[in-house]
Amino acid sequence: MRVTKGAKIAAGSALLALGVAACGGGGGSSSDGGNPRTATGTVYIRGCEPQTGFVPGNINETCGGTVNDFVYSKLVKYNPDTAAPELDQAASIDTTDNKVWTIKLKPGLKWSDGTPVTAKNYVDAWNYTAYSPNAQIGSSWFADVQGFDKVNTADPDGPDGPKEAPKPETDKLSGLEVVDDTTFKVTLNAPTAVFRTKLGYITFAALPDAFFKNPQGFAQNPVTNGPFKFVKWDHNSQIVVAANPDYAGAEKPKVKQIVYKMYKDDDAAYADLVSNNLDFTELIPPSALAGDKWKTDLGDRAIEGQQGVIQTVSFPLYDKEFGGNADFRKAISLAVDRKTITDKIFNKGRVPLDSWVSPIVEGYKAGSCGEFCTYDPTKAKDFLNKAKQEGYTPPKEFPIWYNGDSAHKEWVDAMANSINQALGSDAGFTVVGKSMPTFDEFRSVITEHKIKGMFRTGWQMDYPHIEDFLNPLVKTGASSNDGLYSNKALDEKLHEADVATDQNQSVSLYQQAEAMLAEDLPTIPLWSYGLQAGTSKWVTGVKVTPFGELDPLSIQIKAAA
Repeated sequence: MRVTKGAKIAAGSALLALGVAACGGGGGSSSDGGNPRTATGTVYIRGCEPQTGFVPGNINETCGGTVNDFVYSKLVKYNPDTAAPELDQAASIDTTDNKVWTIKLKPGLKWSDGTPVTAKNYVDAWNYTAYSPNAQIGSSWFADVQGFDKVNTADPDGPDGPKEAPKPETDKLSGLEVVDDTTFKVTLNAPTAVFRTKLGYITFAALPDAFFKNPQGFAQNPVTNGPFKFVKWDHNSQIVVAANPDYAGAEKPKVKQIVYKMYKDDDAAYADLVSNNLDFTELIPPSALAGDKWKTDLGDRAIEGQQGVIQTVSFPLYDKEFGGNADFRKAISLAVDRKTITDKIFNKGRVPLDSWVSPIVEGYKAGSCGEFCTYDPTKAKDFLNKAKQEGYTPPKEFPIWYNGDSAHKEWVDAMANSINQALGSDAGFTVVGKSMPTFDEFRSVITEHKIKGMFRTGWQMDYPHIEDFLNPLVKTGASSNDGLYSNKALDEKLHEADVATDQNQSVSLYQQAEAMLAEDLPTIPLWSYGLQAGTSKWVTGVKVTPFGELDPLSIQIKAAA
């Protein structure tokens, strides 16, 4: 799905659910042993500060996405057990050729301000996101729609150049047509079988008329249409959402209110979980993973499983000094001892990765990274020498940047030590871990293309398919192509895969495209995530989705003992 803040399945996988037994003790308990959550109907979930706010087309990270996914309903939702796409606001999504799609909305849908959800709300939102002067992070998701090249123009000399992108010919996608209040038609540039599946991603949500009156104000105080409605956002402290009484979905919220609490570090969140002052976190810090301490601490409140999330490190390829060259990046990757790091830092809770795709999604192919995702100090030195012979001289200090408000310091420092030891004291440079205080600040520097050094990147699947780990991340101009990697041959191969009508052929072409990444190594695969999560004693029925997130429709307040 999105760039991940911290530790974040294929169809048919077992659901991850936990019915939490009542037990005595814990912070926040009332004197008579009753459940303190009962009176207010409020539960407390670990959250984090969104980078941009509550405009669906401007979100590509988990801090914003986790909340937005449940205050906005989309045409499609993903099954919380299998991640399979299912109709949500759409009554039907029909096509005969995978190129022209007719979408009909269910009747009676409402925004939280009481106005109806219409086909025009979807078309207006998609046009707004696609129109490049609006500078929406998710604009590239509409590149498949006919007329995208007329509404979205590229900056001719990059984000830091003096020239500006030319004004687009129009601000309306020619491939979008409102048929009536509840029907619209989408025409793509070419047949795209995965289009229906994509429609559950947050960027494809609608926007109400209220948005266009004040887009900046709306981002901080939105009108929404999901199972929960926005209440308030106290920056760097909490986001509060409440059950939406007008929500038309079959499954209703089982709690009155959710407070997404923000923490300066994951150890503090974990301490609140252990003491029952926090009701759910999907991130157990390394300090608690060591020796499986978290299982002892939480007992039957512990949740363990898998999720479609990977960890990578990226390079700013737009920066000649810190982007390196292909052989330098290969040297770095060969110098990372993934197995030792995952064994010792994560207590085997992560699995070394040898591809750019989560092992639990359709299309995963082991070994796509080739030799470059194996630990080999000798080859690492050879590639470093080759890079220097080609004229690349790395800076004396080469950072690995990360956000300090999540549990990354341990593994980043371990990665830096691994690289330094493998390349030796005569490498001519030293890799060091460096942090920025918050995820918001970290992501802002990255999306503004101002970062100097390697930087941690993670990806949480939007849907369980290889396409989702390639097009948004490595295609030229893609929304989450943070290093501005561009490879024309790779783009062409991805396009072949996009328009292939045979599903098996399409997957094979995506796999061929992935293998091409080993030539340039714009990002370094590190490991895939297992799931370690936990709940308080005050809640029950908690279900964690294949995306590694709480399903907020599952959580219930446990009846008082």
